Amino acid sequence: TPEEIGRGVGIGVFTSFTPFFGLHFFVAWVLALVFRANVLASLLGTFFGNPLTYIPIGLVSMQTGHFLLGTQLQSETRRSFIGKFLDAGKDLRDNSIAVLRGEPVDWSNIVVFYHEVFFPYLVGGIVPGMIAATVCYYLCIPLVRAYQNRRKGALIAKLAAIKHKARRKADRP
Repeated sequence: TPEEIGRGVGIGVFTSFTPFFGLHFFVAWVLALVFRANVLASLLGTFFGNPLTYIPIGLVSMQTGHFLLGTQLQSETRRSFIGKFLDAGKDLRDNSIAVLRGEPVDWSNIVVFYHEVFFPYLVGGIVPGMIAATVCYYLCIPLVRAYQNRRKGALIAKLAAIKHKARRKADRP
């Protein structure tokens, strides 16, 4: 139905506002099953998050998250922000190896990343994600309904043409 497709698109758009990069398809698929939405539409809706929109989505989500959590979003350079991602990845790699070798581990960069980037992004993505998902849901329903009605009309016209052709053929001696 148009409502199921609209819910799917809305779920996909909402998923684009989460910090689960690389898992958006999986998250959208699970949410579509939970909310009885069109799974394909939810997967397509995740393309709302793309290289052109990730920066504005990230900025809005981070600012909203820090506001809601009552923390301060530090005006840092892009390098230090990316540095937190890189430092967290380095911690993950180094500590995974250290655990296997029985060496001491230090998760401090991952803790910093979680508190300053991931958690504010997660919390802050809920509000703008819900707003964008709701807008997309209500825009999608009339578009899908119009498409389905147009397609139904075209199929009815095609069926009528086939019946008319069959009658003409049957009337010939």
